[in-house]
Amino acid sequence: MSIYVIDDHPLMRDAVSMVLRRVRPAANIVELDRLSRLPSAIGKHGAPTLFCLDLNLPDASGCSGVVTLKEEFSDVPLAVYSASPAEDMEQLCLASGADVYIDKATGSSKLADSLRALLSEDTDSDGDEAEVAEGASAGKLTRRQVQLVECIARGYGNREIAEHLQVSEHTIKVHMYRLFKRIGVTSRTQALHYARTHGLLKH
Repeated sequence: MSIYVIDDHPLMRDAVSMVLRRVRPAANIVELDRLSRLPSAIGKHGAPTLFCLDLNLPDASGCSGVVTLKEEFSDVPLAVYSASPAEDMEQLCLASGADVYIDKATGSSKLADSLRALLSEDTDSDGDEAEVAEGASAGKLTRRQVQLVECIARGYGNREIAEHLQVSEHTIKVHMYRLFKRIGVTSRTQALHYARTHGLLKH
């Protein structure tokens, strides 16, 4: 299993890879300068656990790369980053299937938070698969997502959830977006209703 960083700018590619090595020291990080090199890279390095994609590549621009990756790897987390301001591209990228949009001007700490959140969605603290709860239309939820649902049921806001789970508030925002996307809701009220009707709450 490998993390693929796809960016044609060597300095940015190195910077993202450096943050990833800090977040996940044991990960196999594969750097590519074109999207078209991905199939052969996967054949050599194995299935992806995360994609980090620059929006402007020689062979893909705008959200075309997002669409291409999500058509083939719908369940693999995808972080996109760009020099374009978030207000210009973020909603379009998220609507196309990206899990998080990162402005290239953001600091390494926020970048690390976003990538850590995406990686922790699929593994628990021991590195094992974290799927624990069945959902009729959503497949399975991770332990972290079940924890989010329980915190929502207690009426916690993002800051309180972050303090309770001992992570940053930005990380909670990423987790929350992933939770809503997985179960097909757009609000906390809908998420709570889903949890109650699918038996995800202990009480």
